[in-house]
Amino acid sequence: MSSDRRRFLLRTGAATLAASTVSRSALAGLPELASHDSADTAAPLVPAGGPHYNPVVTLNGWTLPWRMNRGVKEFHLVAEPVVREMAPGFTAHLWGYNGQSPGPTIEVVEGDRVRLFVTNRLPERTSVHWHGQRLPNGMDGVTGLTQPAIEPGKTFVYEFVARRAGTFMYHPHADEMVQMAMGMMGFWVTHPRAPDPRIAAVDRDYVFLLNSYDVTPGASVPKTSTMTDFNLWSWNSRVFPGIAPLVARQHERVRIRVGNLSMTNHPIHLHGHEMQVTGTDGGATPPASRWPEVTVDIAVGQMRQMEFVAEAEGDWSLHCHKAHHTMNAMGHDVPNMIGVDQEDVVEKIRALVPGYMAMGGSGMGDMSAMAMMPAPPNTAPMMGGAGPYGSLDMGGMFSVVKVRCDQPAGDYRDPGWYQPPAGTTAYEWTGELPAAASQAAHNPSNGVEVQVKKPDMGGMAMEH
Repeated sequence: MSSDRRRFLLRTGAATLAASTVSRSALAGLPELASHDSADTAAPLVPAGGPHYNPVVTLNGWTLPWRMNRGVKEFHLVAEPVVREMAPGFTAHLWGYNGQSPGPTIEVVEGDRVRLFVTNRLPERTSVHWHGQRLPNGMDGVTGLTQPAIEPGKTFVYEFVARRAGTFMYHPHADEMVQMAMGMMGFWVTHPRAPDPRIAAVDRDYVFLLNSYDVTPGASVPKTSTMTDFNLWSWNSRVFPGIAPLVARQHERVRIRVGNLSMTNHPIHLHGHEMQVTGTDGGATPPASRWPEVTVDIAVGQMRQMEFVAEAEGDWSLHCHKAHHTMNAMGHDVPNMIGVDQEDVVEKIRALVPGYMAMGGSGMGDMSAMAMMPAPPNTAPMMGGAGPYGSLDMGGMFSVVKVRCDQPAGDYRDPGWYQPPAGTTAYEWTGELPAAASQAAHNPSNGVEVQVKKPDMGGMAMEH
Protein backbone atom coordinates (compact mmCIF):
# COMPACT_ATOMS: atom_id res chain seq x y z
CA MET A 1 0.00 0.00 0.00
CA SER A 2 1.41 3.40 -0.97
CA SER A 3 1.95 6.08 1.69
CA ASP A 4 -0.51 8.31 -0.19
CA ARG A 5 -3.28 5.76 0.05
CA ARG A 6 -2.42 4.97 3.68
CA ARG A 7 -2.70 8.65 4.64
CA PHE A 8 -6.07 8.89 2.90
CA LEU A 9 -7.42 5.83 4.70
CA LEU A 10 -6.28 7.21 8.03
CA ARG A 11 -7.81 10.62 7.34
CA THR A 12 -11.19 9.10 6.58
CA GLY A 13 -11.06 6.93 9.64
CA ALA A 14 -11.49 3.82 7.53
CA ALA A 15 -8.36 2.19 8.88
CA THR A 16 -10.00 2.02 12.31
CA LEU A 17 -13.14 0.42 10.90
CA ALA A 18 -11.84 -3.11 10.75
CA ALA A 19 -14.58 -5.60 11.47
CA SER A 20 -14.01 -5.45 15.19
CA THR A 21 -17.67 -6.18 15.84
CA VAL A 22 -17.33 -9.52 14.04
CA SER A 23 -15.82 -12.48 15.85
CA ARG A 24 -12.67 -14.16 14.60
CA SER A 25 -14.61 -17.33 13.82
CA ALA A 26 -17.11 -15.31 11.75
CA LEU A 27 -14.27 -13.63 9.85
CA ALA A 28 -12.72 -17.02 9.14
CA GLY A 29 -15.96 -18.05 7.45
CA LEU A 30 -15.85 -15.25 4.88
CA PRO A 31 -14.48 -15.82 1.38
CA GLU A 32 -10.87 -14.70 1.05
CA LEU A 33 -10.67 -10.98 0.35
CA ALA A 34 -9.37 -10.16 -3.12
CA SER A 35 -8.17 -6.60 -3.75
CA HIS A 36 -6.72 -4.84 -6.78
CA ASP A 37 -5.35 -1.32 -7.20
CA SER A 38 -3.72 -1.40 -10.64
CA ALA A 39 -5.34 0.73 -13.35
CA ASP A 40 -4.29 -1.73 -16.07
CA THR A 41 -6.90 -3.84 -17.84
CA ALA A 42 -6.70 -7.27 -16.24
CA ALA A 43 -6.90 -10.50 -18.24
CA PRO A 44 -10.33 -12.16 -18.34
CA LEU A 45 -11.05 -14.53 -15.44
CA VAL A 46 -11.59 -17.92 -17.08
CA PRO A 47 -13.89 -20.12 -14.97
CA ALA A 48 -12.09 -23.07 -13.39
CA GLY A 49 -15.21 -25.23 -13.33
CA GLY A 50 -18.93 -25.28 -14.00
CA PRO A 51 -20.57 -24.19 -17.25
CA HIS A 52 -18.14 -22.75 -19.77
CA TYR A 53 -18.60 -19.15 -20.88
CA ASN A 54 -16.54 -16.51 -22.62
CA PRO A 55 -15.49 -14.17 -19.78
CA VAL A 56 -15.70 -10.40 -20.12
CA VAL A 57 -12.80 -7.93 -20.07
CA THR A 58 -13.29 -4.93 -17.79
CA LEU A 59 -11.68 -1.83 -19.29
CA ASN A 60 -9.02 -0.64 -16.80
CA GLY A 61 -10.48 -3.07 -14.28
CA TRP A 62 -10.78 -6.71 -13.20
CA THR A 63 -13.18 -9.54 -12.31
CA LEU A 64 -13.80 -10.64 -8.72
CA PRO A 65 -12.84 -14.26 -7.90
CA TRP A 66 -15.31 -16.47 -6.06
CA ARG A 67 -15.42 -19.72 -4.15
CA MET A 68 -17.92 -22.57 -4.30
CA ASN A 69 -19.55 -23.51 -1.00
CA ARG A 70 -22.00 -26.42 -1.19
CA GLY A 71 -23.22 -25.41 -4.59
CA VAL A 72 -23.38 -21.67 -3.85
CA LYS A 73 -21.07 -19.19 -5.60
CA GLU A 74 -19.70 -16.88 -2.89
CA PHE A 75 -18.16 -13.43 -3.35
CA HIS A 76 -16.75 -10.91 -0.86
CA LEU A 77 -17.16 -7.16 -1.54
CA VAL A 78 -15.57 -4.56 0.72
CA ALA A 79 -16.84 -0.98 0.52
CA GLU A 80 -13.88 1.26 1.34
CA PRO A 81 -11.97 4.45 0.50
CA VAL A 82 -9.66 3.96 -2.50
CA VAL A 83 -7.07 5.95 -4.40
CA ARG A 84 -7.69 5.75 -8.15
CA GLU A 85 -5.23 6.83 -10.81
CA MET A 86 -7.59 8.51 -13.29
CA ALA A 87 -4.80 9.29 -15.78
CA PRO A 88 -1.00 9.12 -15.57
CA GLY A 89 0.08 11.71 -13.01
CA PHE A 90 -3.44 12.35 -11.72
CA THR A 91 -5.07 10.47 -8.84
CA ALA A 92 -8.36 10.95 -7.03
CA HIS A 93 -9.38 9.95 -3.52
CA LEU A 94 -12.63 8.06 -4.04
CA TRP A 95 -14.84 5.42 -2.45
CA GLY A 96 -15.16 2.04 -4.11
CA TYR A 97 -14.90 -1.70 -3.56
CA ASN A 98 -11.94 -4.04 -3.07
CA GLY A 99 -9.30 -1.42 -3.76
CA GLN A 100 -10.78 0.25 -6.84
CA SER A 101 -13.48 2.50 -8.23
CA PRO A 102 -15.45 1.12 -9.91
CA GLY A 103 -15.40 -2.10 -7.97
CA PRO A 104 -14.59 -5.45 -9.57
CA THR A 105 -16.89 -6.99 -12.15
CA ILE A 106 -19.00 -9.91 -10.90
CA GLU A 107 -19.56 -12.75 -13.39
CA VAL A 108 -22.02 -15.60 -12.86
CA VAL A 109 -24.08 -18.02 -14.95
CA GLU A 110 -27.84 -17.97 -15.32
CA GLY A 111 -29.35 -20.17 -12.61
CA ASP A 112 -26.40 -19.82 -10.20
CA ARG A 113 -27.24 -19.36 -6.55
CA VAL A 114 -25.08 -16.43 -5.47
CA ARG A 115 -24.09 -15.36 -1.95
CA LEU A 116 -22.45 -11.96 -1.57
CA PHE A 117 -20.76 -10.86 1.66
CA VAL A 118 -20.52 -7.05 1.87
CA THR A 119 -18.20 -5.55 4.49
CA ASN A 120 -18.45 -1.82 5.19
CA ARG A 121 -15.15 -0.01 5.80
CA LEU A 122 -16.56 3.42 4.99
CA PRO A 123 -17.00 6.10 7.66
CA GLU A 124 -20.79 5.98 7.15
CA ARG A 125 -23.49 3.38 6.56
CA THR A 126 -24.13 1.87 3.14
CA SER A 127 -25.96 -0.86 1.21
CA VAL A 128 -25.72 -2.53 -2.20
CA HIS A 129 -28.49 -2.51 -4.80
CA TRP A 130 -28.21 -5.16 -7.53
CA HIS A 131 -29.43 -3.02 -10.43
CA GLY A 132 -31.74 -4.88 -12.84
CA GLN A 133 -31.78 -8.23 -11.02
CA ARG A 134 -34.89 -10.27 -10.31
CA LEU A 135 -34.56 -11.23 -6.65
CA PRO A 136 -36.46 -11.40 -3.34
CA ASN A 137 -37.56 -7.98 -2.16
CA GLY A 138 -35.44 -8.19 0.99
CA MET A 139 -32.28 -8.60 -1.13
CA ASP A 140 -32.86 -5.48 -3.24
CA GLY A 141 -30.48 -3.32 -1.19
CA VAL A 142 -32.47 -0.14 -0.45
CA THR A 143 -31.52 1.17 2.99
CA GLY A 144 -34.53 1.70 5.24
CA LEU A 145 -36.98 0.16 2.76
CA THR A 146 -35.87 -3.41 2.16
CA GLN A 147 -33.10 -3.79 4.77
CA PRO A 148 -31.36 -2.09 7.69
CA ALA A 149 -28.26 -0.10 6.78
CA ILE A 150 -24.86 -1.78 6.79
CA GLU A 151 -23.18 0.22 9.54
CA PRO A 152 -19.40 0.86 9.54
CA GLY A 153 -17.54 -2.29 10.53
CA LYS A 154 -20.49 -4.60 9.82
CA THR A 155 -20.81 -7.35 7.20
CA PHE A 156 -24.15 -8.17 5.56
CA VAL A 157 -25.06 -11.12 3.34
CA TYR A 158 -27.12 -11.01 0.14
CA GLU A 159 -28.27 -14.28 -1.43
CA PHE A 160 -30.37 -14.91 -4.53
CA VAL A 161 -30.52 -16.86 -7.78
CA ALA A 162 -29.23 -15.14 -10.94
CA ARG A 163 -32.49 -15.71 -12.79
CA ARG A 164 -31.76 -14.30 -16.22
CA ALA A 165 -28.78 -13.69 -18.44
CA GLY A 166 -27.85 -10.10 -19.10
CA THR A 167 -25.88 -6.97 -18.31
CA PHE A 168 -26.31 -5.40 -14.86
CA MET A 169 -24.53 -3.26 -12.29
CA TYR A 170 -24.38 -2.68 -8.54
CA HIS A 171 -24.30 0.52 -6.48
CA PRO A 172 -25.45 1.84 -3.08
CA HIS A 173 -28.90 3.02 -2.11
CA ALA A 174 -27.66 4.85 0.98
CA ASP A 175 -26.56 8.50 0.99
CA GLU A 176 -26.68 7.91 -2.72
CA MET A 177 -25.68 11.37 -3.97
CA VAL A 178 -22.46 11.29 -1.94
CA GLN A 179 -21.56 7.65 -2.40
CA MET A 180 -22.20 7.58 -6.15
CA ALA A 181 -20.36 10.88 -6.64
CA MET A 182 -17.44 9.33 -4.75
CA GLY A 183 -17.29 6.40 -7.18
CA MET A 184 -19.21 3.52 -5.57
CA MET A 185 -20.41 1.28 -8.39
CA GLY A 186 -19.52 -1.92 -10.23
CA PHE A 187 -20.48 -4.13 -13.16
CA TRP A 188 -22.36 -7.45 -13.11
CA VAL A 189 -22.64 -9.93 -16.02
CA THR A 190 -24.84 -13.03 -15.99
CA HIS A 191 -23.92 -15.43 -18.79
CA PRO A 192 -26.54 -17.72 -20.37
CA ARG A 193 -26.44 -21.33 -19.18
CA ALA A 194 -27.82 -22.75 -22.41
CA PRO A 195 -27.54 -21.44 -25.98
CA ASP A 196 -29.96 -18.57 -26.60
CA PRO A 197 -30.74 -17.55 -30.20
CA ARG A 198 -30.98 -13.92 -29.06
CA ILE A 199 -27.47 -13.95 -27.56
CA ALA A 200 -24.75 -14.52 -30.14
CA ALA A 201 -21.35 -15.91 -29.30
CA VAL A 202 -18.67 -13.21 -29.47
CA ASP A 203 -14.89 -13.27 -29.63
CA ARG A 204 -14.33 -10.31 -27.30
CA ASP A 205 -16.65 -8.94 -24.64
CA TYR A 206 -15.73 -5.56 -23.10
CA VAL A 207 -17.48 -3.86 -20.17
CA PHE A 208 -17.19 -0.40 -18.60
CA LEU A 209 -19.26 2.11 -16.64
CA LEU A 210 -19.81 5.76 -17.50
CA ASN A 211 -19.23 7.96 -14.44
CA SER A 212 -18.31 11.55 -13.69
CA TYR A 213 -16.63 13.63 -11.01
CA ASP A 214 -16.20 17.23 -9.97
CA VAL A 215 -12.57 17.55 -8.87
CA THR A 216 -11.10 21.05 -8.67
CA PRO A 217 -7.73 21.31 -10.50
CA GLY A 218 -5.02 20.59 -7.96
CA ALA A 219 -7.41 18.78 -5.59
CA SER A 220 -7.99 15.04 -5.19
CA VAL A 221 -11.38 14.63 -3.46
CA PRO A 222 -14.56 15.04 -5.56
CA LYS A 223 -17.20 17.61 -4.71
CA THR A 224 -20.32 15.58 -3.97
CA SER A 225 -22.91 18.37 -3.88
CA THR A 226 -22.47 19.57 -7.47
CA MET A 227 -25.91 19.98 -9.05
CA THR A 228 -24.81 21.23 -12.49
CA ASP A 229 -22.16 19.83 -14.83
CA PHE A 230 -19.20 17.87 -13.52
CA ASN A 231 -15.71 18.61 -14.91
CA LEU A 232 -14.36 15.07 -15.37
CA TRP A 233 -16.20 12.59 -17.59
CA SER A 234 -14.79 9.11 -17.26
CA TRP A 235 -15.03 5.45 -18.21
CA ASN A 236 -14.43 3.22 -15.21
CA SER A 237 -13.05 6.26 -13.35
CA ARG A 238 -10.40 6.85 -16.03
CA VAL A 239 -10.05 9.80 -18.43
CA PHE A 240 -8.16 9.93 -21.72
CA PRO A 241 -5.24 9.50 -22.16
CA GLY A 242 -5.62 7.05 -19.27
CA ILE A 243 -8.35 4.89 -20.87
CA ALA A 244 -7.05 1.64 -22.35
CA PRO A 245 -7.73 0.73 -26.00
CA LEU A 246 -10.24 -1.95 -27.00
CA VAL A 247 -8.28 -4.46 -29.08
CA ALA A 248 -9.71 -6.87 -31.67
CA ARG A 249 -8.56 -9.16 -34.46
CA GLN A 250 -10.00 -8.31 -37.86
CA HIS A 251 -13.33 -10.09 -38.57
CA GLU A 252 -13.93 -10.88 -34.89
CA ARG A 253 -17.34 -10.20 -33.37
CA VAL A 254 -17.00 -7.70 -30.52
CA ARG A 255 -19.50 -6.93 -27.78
CA ILE A 256 -19.30 -3.74 -25.71
CA ARG A 257 -21.45 -3.56 -22.56
CA VAL A 258 -21.84 -0.05 -21.14
CA GLY A 259 -23.66 1.15 -18.01
CA ASN A 260 -24.36 4.79 -17.22
CA LEU A 261 -24.11 5.92 -13.60
CA SER A 262 -23.22 9.53 -14.36
CA MET A 263 -25.67 12.42 -14.13
CA THR A 264 -26.51 12.81 -17.84
CA ASN A 265 -26.95 10.80 -21.03
CA HIS A 266 -24.03 9.88 -23.29
CA PRO A 267 -24.23 9.28 -27.07
CA ILE A 268 -21.45 6.71 -27.56
CA HIS A 269 -20.07 6.90 -31.11
CA LEU A 270 -17.93 4.31 -32.91
CA HIS A 271 -15.91 5.25 -35.99
CA GLY A 272 -15.51 3.02 -39.05
CA HIS A 273 -18.15 0.40 -38.17
CA GLU A 274 -21.86 -0.08 -37.59
CA MET A 275 -23.15 -1.65 -34.39
CA GLN A 276 -26.45 -2.96 -33.08
CA VAL A 277 -28.02 -2.80 -29.63
CA THR A 278 -28.42 -6.47 -28.77
CA GLY A 279 -29.34 -6.08 -25.10
CA THR A 280 -30.31 -3.73 -22.28
CA ASP A 281 -30.55 -4.10 -18.51
CA GLY A 282 -34.02 -5.53 -19.26
CA GLY A 283 -32.58 -8.41 -21.28
CA ALA A 284 -31.70 -9.35 -24.84
CA THR A 285 -33.42 -7.29 -27.53
CA PRO A 286 -35.50 -9.28 -30.06
CA PRO A 287 -33.47 -9.71 -33.30
CA ALA A 288 -36.32 -8.25 -35.38
CA SER A 289 -36.12 -4.98 -33.41
CA ARG A 290 -32.46 -4.28 -34.16
CA TRP A 291 -31.02 -1.86 -36.69
CA PRO A 292 -27.52 -0.58 -37.45
CA GLU A 293 -26.23 2.51 -35.65
CA VAL A 294 -22.92 4.31 -35.32
CA THR A 295 -24.04 6.21 -32.20
CA VAL A 296 -25.97 4.72 -29.27
CA ASP A 297 -27.40 7.07 -26.64
CA ILE A 298 -27.27 5.72 -23.10
CA ALA A 299 -29.42 7.48 -20.51
CA VAL A 300 -28.81 7.70 -16.76
CA GLY A 301 -29.27 4.35 -15.05
CA GLN A 302 -29.36 2.42 -18.33
CA MET A 303 -27.27 -0.45 -19.64
CA ARG A 304 -26.65 -1.00 -23.34
CA GLN A 305 -25.09 -4.03 -24.99
CA MET A 306 -23.72 -3.22 -28.47
CA GLU A 307 -22.17 -5.58 -30.99
CA PHE A 308 -20.24 -5.16 -34.22
CA VAL A 309 -17.94 -7.13 -36.52
CA ALA A 310 -14.44 -5.64 -36.60
CA GLU A 311 -14.18 -5.62 -40.39
CA ALA A 312 -12.00 -2.55 -40.92
CA GLU A 313 -8.36 -2.55 -39.85
CA GLY A 314 -7.11 0.57 -38.15
CA ASP A 315 -7.30 2.73 -35.03
CA TRP A 316 -10.96 3.77 -34.68
CA SER A 317 -12.21 6.35 -32.19
CA LEU A 318 -14.82 5.35 -29.60
CA HIS A 319 -16.12 8.30 -27.60
CA CYS A 320 -19.02 10.25 -26.14
CA HIS A 321 -20.30 12.66 -28.78
CA LYS A 322 -21.02 15.46 -26.29
CA ALA A 323 -18.06 17.70 -27.11
CA HIS A 324 -17.31 18.84 -23.56
CA HIS A 325 -17.29 15.21 -22.39
CA THR A 326 -14.06 14.65 -24.32
CA MET A 327 -12.13 17.24 -22.30
CA ASN A 328 -10.72 17.19 -18.77
CA ALA A 329 -10.64 19.71 -15.91
CA MET A 330 -13.11 22.06 -17.59
CA GLY A 331 -15.03 24.85 -15.86
CA HIS A 332 -18.06 27.00 -16.47
CA ASP A 333 -16.19 30.31 -16.20
CA VAL A 334 -13.64 29.88 -19.00
CA PRO A 335 -14.14 32.85 -21.37
CA ASN A 336 -14.00 32.56 -25.16
CA MET A 337 -10.86 34.47 -26.19
CA ILE A 338 -10.94 33.68 -29.92
CA GLY A 339 -9.91 36.77 -31.90
CA VAL A 340 -8.58 38.65 -28.87
CA ASP A 341 -5.04 40.03 -29.27
CA GLN A 342 -3.44 39.35 -25.89
CA GLU A 343 0.19 40.18 -26.70
CA ASP A 344 0.30 43.58 -24.97
CA VAL A 345 -1.34 42.18 -21.86
CA VAL A 346 0.94 39.13 -21.84
CA GLU A 347 4.08 41.26 -21.70
CA LYS A 348 2.75 43.20 -18.71
CA ILE A 349 1.65 40.08 -16.86
CA ARG A 350 4.96 38.33 -17.49
CA ALA A 351 6.73 41.17 -15.74
CA LEU A 352 4.83 40.09 -12.62
CA VAL A 353 4.35 36.38 -13.34
CA PRO A 354 7.32 34.96 -15.31
CA GLY A 355 6.33 32.20 -17.70
CA TYR A 356 2.70 33.33 -18.00
CA MET A 357 1.03 32.04 -21.21
CA ALA A 358 -1.98 33.45 -23.03
CA MET A 359 -4.58 30.89 -24.07
CA GLY A 360 -7.54 30.59 -26.40
CA GLY A 361 -6.85 33.42 -28.85
CA SER A 362 -7.07 31.02 -31.79
CA GLY A 363 -9.01 28.17 -30.17
CA MET A 364 -8.02 25.62 -27.52
CA GLY A 365 -6.42 22.96 -29.75
CA ASP A 366 -2.91 24.08 -28.85
CA MET A 367 -3.63 23.15 -25.24
CA SER A 368 -3.13 19.48 -26.08
CA ALA A 369 0.48 20.12 -27.15
CA MET A 370 1.41 22.30 -24.15
CA ALA A 371 2.83 19.49 -22.05
CA MET A 372 5.04 21.93 -20.16
CA MET A 373 2.31 24.43 -19.37
CA PRO A 374 2.21 25.14 -15.62
CA ALA A 375 -0.73 23.56 -13.81
CA PRO A 376 -1.54 22.77 -10.18
CA PRO A 377 -0.06 19.48 -8.99
CA ASN A 378 -2.33 16.44 -9.46
CA THR A 379 -4.32 17.96 -12.34
CA ALA A 380 -5.35 16.03 -15.42
CA PRO A 381 -4.37 17.81 -18.65
CA MET A 382 -7.35 19.50 -20.31
CA MET A 383 -6.83 17.28 -23.35
CA GLY A 384 -4.09 15.56 -25.23
CA GLY A 385 -2.46 12.20 -25.61
CA ALA A 386 0.40 11.24 -27.89
CA GLY A 387 -0.88 9.94 -31.24
CA PRO A 388 1.02 8.67 -34.28
CA TYR A 389 0.67 12.07 -36.02
CA GLY A 390 1.09 14.39 -33.05
CA SER A 391 -1.01 15.30 -30.06
CA LEU A 392 -4.62 14.09 -29.87
CA ASP A 393 -6.90 17.01 -28.96
CA MET A 394 -9.10 14.78 -26.77
CA GLY A 395 -9.67 13.96 -23.12
CA GLY A 396 -12.41 12.50 -20.93
CA MET A 397 -14.64 9.83 -22.48
CA PHE A 398 -12.42 8.82 -25.39
CA SER A 399 -10.63 5.64 -26.37
CA VAL A 400 -9.53 3.74 -29.48
CA VAL A 401 -10.76 0.45 -30.95
CA LYS A 402 -7.64 -1.13 -32.44
CA VAL A 403 -8.44 -3.68 -35.16
CA ARG A 404 -5.54 -5.71 -36.57
CA CYS A 405 -5.44 -8.58 -39.04
CA ASP A 406 -2.58 -10.22 -37.12
CA GLN A 407 -3.79 -9.67 -33.53
CA PRO A 408 -3.73 -13.15 -31.95
CA ALA A 409 -7.07 -14.47 -30.71
CA GLY A 410 -7.45 -13.83 -26.99
CA ASP A 411 -4.57 -11.35 -26.96
CA TYR A 412 -5.53 -8.02 -25.35
CA ARG A 413 -2.14 -6.35 -25.52
CA ASP A 414 -1.92 -2.96 -27.18
CA PRO A 415 -0.55 -3.56 -30.71
CA GLY A 416 0.72 0.02 -31.01
CA TRP A 417 -0.38 2.51 -33.65
CA TYR A 418 -1.77 1.41 -36.98
CA GLN A 419 0.50 1.64 -40.03
CA PRO A 420 -1.81 2.43 -42.98
CA PRO A 421 -1.03 1.25 -46.52
CA ALA A 422 0.59 3.82 -48.78
CA GLY A 423 -1.86 6.24 -50.32
CA THR A 424 -4.60 5.78 -47.71
CA THR A 425 -3.82 8.67 -45.36
CA ALA A 426 -5.05 12.26 -45.71
CA TYR A 427 -2.24 14.53 -46.94
CA GLU A 428 -1.39 18.17 -47.59
CA TRP A 429 -2.23 19.40 -51.09
CA THR A 430 0.83 20.75 -52.91
CA GLY A 431 -0.59 21.03 -56.40
CA GLU A 432 -0.36 17.46 -57.62
CA LEU A 433 -1.18 13.95 -56.48
CA PRO A 434 1.71 12.11 -54.81
CA ALA A 435 2.73 8.88 -56.51
CA ALA A 436 1.23 6.62 -53.81
CA ALA A 437 -2.17 8.33 -53.93
CA SER A 438 -2.23 8.29 -57.74
CA GLN A 439 -1.38 4.60 -57.79
CA ALA A 440 -4.04 3.78 -55.17
CA ALA A 441 -6.68 5.62 -57.22
CA HIS A 442 -5.97 3.31 -60.16
CA ASN A 443 -5.41 0.18 -58.07
CA PRO A 444 -8.20 -0.18 -55.50
CA SER A 445 -6.75 -3.42 -54.17
CA ASN A 446 -3.84 -1.44 -52.71
CA GLY A 447 -5.43 -1.15 -49.30
CA VAL A 448 -8.37 0.98 -50.43
CA GLU A 449 -11.86 -0.47 -49.98
CA VAL A 450 -14.03 0.55 -52.92
CA GLN A 451 -16.81 -2.02 -52.68
CA VAL A 452 -19.50 -1.63 -50.06
CA LYS A 453 -19.40 -4.82 -48.07
CA LYS A 454 -22.17 -5.58 -45.59
CA PRO A 455 -20.70 -7.04 -42.38
CA ASP A 456 -21.90 -10.47 -41.31
CA MET A 457 -23.89 -9.78 -38.13
CA GLY A 458 -24.72 -13.42 -37.63
CA GLY A 459 -28.24 -13.19 -39.00
CA MET A 460 -29.11 -10.21 -36.82
CA ALA A 461 -29.06 -7.54 -39.52
CA MET A 462 -32.46 -6.57 -40.92
CA GLU A 463 -32.85 -7.33 -44.61
CA HIS A 464 -34.96 -5.06 -46.80
